Amino acid sequence: MSRTRPVVAIDGPAGAGKSTVTKRVAKSLGYLIVDTGALYRTIALAVQRAGIDFDDDERVGTLAESLVARAAVTLVGDADGTRVLLDGEDVSGSIRTPILSQGASKVSAQPRVREALLELQRAGGRDGGVVLEGRDIGTVVFPDAEAKVYLTASVDERARRRFEELRANGVNVEFHGVRSEVLERDQRDSTRPIAPLRKAPDAMELDSSTLSIDQVVARIVAHVKDVEAKLSGR
Repeated sequence: MSRTRPVVAIDGPAGAGKSTVTKRVAKSLGYLIVDTGALYRTIALAVQRAGIDFDDDERVGTLAESLVARAAVTLVGDADGTRVLLDGEDVSGSIRTPILSQGASKVSAQPRVREALLELQRAGGRDGGVVLEGRDIGTVVFPDAEAKVYLTASVDERARRRFEELRANGVNVEFHGVRSEVLERDQRDSTRPIAPLRKAPDAMELDSSTLSIDQVVARIVAHVKDVEAKLSGR
């Protein structure tokens, strides 16, 4: 497909700052955001509400397929971010909890769930001019994305960011517990048999451990503008 504006794929591990950076990059470029991670969190929420264990592959897979078949999960993207609806209910805030973060990591490792959600993710960004963030955007969802970034940071830095975010939102957590969860999620995301977390060969790797958000955003925006220039033939 020939796009006039690129698909920007930002992948990386938990706590690397993808969500914050994605919003800033999209706003700077005037692009839309498609938060694919919100889809998995929403499936996790539906699983939780149904009283199903996150590790019950059979029942989780069946539920995910049912939700997608009846269009019960909807992403609404705009310049300010992505809202996600579950049976018409805006659950954008409800899915941002530590439990659903871990639940999303677990359900996303299940092949039937990933297959069910794949087309939803692709439909949201097919025309370009979008920024998508996740763990397999540049490798599986949009392997033909014109601008790919692998955003990472050290384990301690990612744990610190997640810890401060949770505490700022009133969640009572201990740093060591958050760090353990980050390591656990890294292990699960990078070793799952389907679409594991990995850097795409043609992605720009950016370690944000010692960079400010402004610096990270500036580098990604500059990269995307270079890609835009190539697409326009300038």
